[in-house]
Amino acid sequence: MTVTGSHPGFLSPSGIEIAFVLVGIATLGAALITVTTKQLVHAALWLIVTLGGLAVEYLLLTAEFIAWVQVLIYIGSVVVLLLFGLMLTRAPIGRSPDADSENRWAALAVAVAAAGTLVWVVVDAFRTTWIDLDGPAQGSTEATGAFLFRHWVLPFEALSVLLLAALVGAVVLSRKDREDKS
Repeated sequence: MTVTGSHPGFLSPSGIEIAFVLVGIATLGAALITVTTKQLVHAALWLIVTLGGLAVEYLLLTAEFIAWVQVLIYIGSVVVLLLFGLMLTRAPIGRSPDADSENRWAALAVAVAAAGTLVWVVVDAFRTTWIDLDGPAQGSTEATGAFLFRHWVLPFEALSVLLLAALVGAVVLSRKDREDKS
């Protein structure tokens, strides 16, 4: 028995689903380069690519507000702050021997375990939930913004204080080097 007008199924993806997977693969590749490169500035630039890929994924999920928050807050603020921190502390521009650790295999094991746990939790939580992506977008920008700033304002503010403390620490560290040389 066939039902007309039913969902085409898992094996016949739409163009948006194909784009989502391709952007996801590119974002994953950029994230891997971010954590494996030995040059700090290159890691920061690959982080921009990774966060930009996430913003594109949000756009493909019709979450425009979250995509712009991703661009403005993470790409526009966090990465710029990271680059300023690198400049203020006079981090090496080229390859840095200090950027490599002897605990690479332990870090890889922890990363794989954390990723496996995250995938298991998400799959288990949404095992029977199906979202109709062909229908209208769920929630408006107003509703999404109200939810974010009602329930998540404290983490946003805590992150801003943490980033400010990191910037002040970078300035203090760069000034100590100048005082020691004179």
